[in-house]
Amino acid sequence: MKKPDIWVDGSFVRHEDATFHVLTHALHYGTSVFEGTRCYKTEKGSAIFRNPEHMQRLLDSGRIYRMDLGYSREELEEAAVETVRRSGLEACYLRPIAFRGVGPMGVNPLNNPVRVVIAVWEWGAYLGPEALEHGVDVHVSSWNRMAPNTFPSMAKAGGNYLNAGLVKMDAVLNGYSEGIMLTVNGHVGEGSGENLFLVKDGVLHTAPVALSILPGITRHSIIRLAEDMGLTVKESLIPREALYIADEVFFTGTAAEVTPIRSIDKHVIGSGKRGPITEKLQTALFDILHRGQDPHGWLTFV
Repeated sequence: MKKPDIWVDGSFVRHEDATFHVLTHALHYGTSVFEGTRCYKTEKGSAIFRNPEHMQRLLDSGRIYRMDLGYSREELEEAAVETVRRSGLEACYLRPIAFRGVGPMGVNPLNNPVRVVIAVWEWGAYLGPEALEHGVDVHVSSWNRMAPNTFPSMAKAGGNYLNAGLVKMDAVLNGYSEGIMLTVNGHVGEGSGENLFLVKDGVLHTAPVALSILPGITRHSIIRLAEDMGLTVKESLIPREALYIADEVFFTGTAAEVTPIRSIDKHVIGSGKRGPITEKLQTALFDILHRGQDPHGWLTFV
């Protein structure tokens, strides 16, 4: 089966021809920024979820790292739509990425050209389809989230995910689906590739962006949906032990969507299965993603 063409610097190339030199700066120094978003097969047609917000964050990440992508947000949005349309896929994952290409070697990237790519592929539930209902078992990682003023956590940068990779590998090798990172001061941060919420006495709690977490777009969506339901959402410092006595805990993210957590460090969370508030939020999000019921205008139809 032919793999979808890839958008590279404004033109489409065949999947097998989308190659770059081994001296690409990003390969050596991690000088890349990227996004992850999804196109869903809704009852009203295929649609990309929050395409403008993802492309704006890509541009913002580039700006933080002094990378001029050379495209407007609208141009990147249209490139994403056309990449999906050209692929023929009704549902897919999208990976826009910008990186420093071949040029002078060394830490200084300013004289290396910025390359921009958008690729798509089929990708199911990140933590497994059964996880959306039954939840996952996780642990608190021995690796912390980076401290403020070390790496800019508001940028979704490739180099930041070396930290995430350590967290994920440790979790898998120790028999867990995922790890939860604490901040340098011991407060709850996020997962390796997901934001995190806990529910206690009907109130949702999540870490503030100032704690070096990624300002997730699905995180923002869940906060909006919770507020629509009249739920209280608090962005506040969360001690580690609060995880163990929470009524519900769940991950959010483009890949993870809304995934309940059934145990943390072998502490059973709540009843040990998806809780009622998690289920309500999951249903509200999936009504948008799968049924196309979109009161917030978050879908871009292909």
